[in-house]
Amino acid sequence: MKYRFLLAGVAAAGLGFAALLPLDLLAQEGPQPQSGDSVAKPKKPASDTTTTDTTDRPSIPSEFKKPKEIPADTPTFRENATTVTVNVSVLDDHNHFIPRIPTGNFRVLEDGVPQQVSQFGPSEAPMTICMVIEFSGRFQAYWTHGWYETLQASYGFLSTLKPDDNVAVVAFDLHTTILSDFSPDKNKAEEALERLRIPGFSESNVFDALTDMADRMSNIEGRKAILYIGSGIDTFSKLTFDKARRSLQESGVPIYTISTLQVSRIMAESYGMSPIAEMDFLQADNEMKTFSKETGGLSFFPRFIAEYPSVFNQIETALRDQYTLAYHPTNTARDGKFRHIKVELVNPADNEPLRITNEKGKAVKYQVIARAGYKAPHEVE
Repeated sequence: MKYRFLLAGVAAAGLGFAALLPLDLLAQEGPQPQSGDSVAKPKKPASDTTTTDTTDRPSIPSEFKKPKEIPADTPTFRENATTVTVNVSVLDDHNHFIPRIPTGNFRVLEDGVPQQVSQFGPSEAPMTICMVIEFSGRFQAYWTHGWYETLQASYGFLSTLKPDDNVAVVAFDLHTTILSDFSPDKNKAEEALERLRIPGFSESNVFDALTDMADRMSNIEGRKAILYIGSGIDTFSKLTFDKARRSLQESGVPIYTISTLQVSRIMAESYGMSPIAEMDFLQADNEMKTFSKETGGLSFFPRFIAEYPSVFNQIETALRDQYTLAYHPTNTARDGKFRHIKVELVNPADNEPLRITNEKGKAVKYQVIARAGYKAPHEVE
């Protein structure tokens, strides 16, 4: 992997990281001038008076989502039957996938009403992953611990993907920049990561970046997810947390988050980190947990680089080994409202929670991971 150059730099830097950590964490400077290697959008020449509508967000130009030409005066209608597909992961207390669970043990509730499962089966298929990477001057300044950890996590996860998996790389600070399109060619993703050297702005618009990418991926078919790598602290997004939360729920794209700077936070606390800064980090942790839980993903908070291989393995297990359920909702109203989904494991004999045991006959704690719901279609689109 091309990220091995980082390891040699770290050995030469020695204890330099530890001395810079508190300064790295407490940096609160405003937007910085853009450098040549910034991943932010380049400024236009002064002579160019053309303005761009930032609300017009074109889709990622991908071969997996080719537009179809439809005459402008032709209305389109959806068919009467609606099928809802839910990917479900059942993980034990070590985040290992639990296989061979029969269909009859799954119960799907939509707005509290039981649904009849029409299709069921375990599946393992190629993944479509969008890596959304925080890369700002706030915590990823050149050759700081945040810079090093962010790149280690990004290169490390990329190395775990299989040849058939499709991956896109997106970096954000004040702006969201698509560095590489979805492709099974991992060399393109590596070339995109090589552009992450000198950050531009010090702002970090987490909510805008996640909702933007989830909205662009909402119509991509197959197994898909967003992997977020960063501190989780949002500084300047146009969207509020509640609006971002609602948008991510409706997109149907699972969010997996890896929180960086855990060790730096611990060291900064020993140097007397302000209560306000500590509260900001705790709030960011809770927000990332909420995004992951409600979209059917997972959140991770590794303290050491050595923990990353285990984290990557758990993400791969949760994404790749899943049960696929499908049902026709009993609520056929096409009102565009959000419908809440809950998937449970039950014993069909008594409708009590299913008891799963290991090879020694001991009960195993488990969690069922699925998206929180979907947005019902409108009558005419």
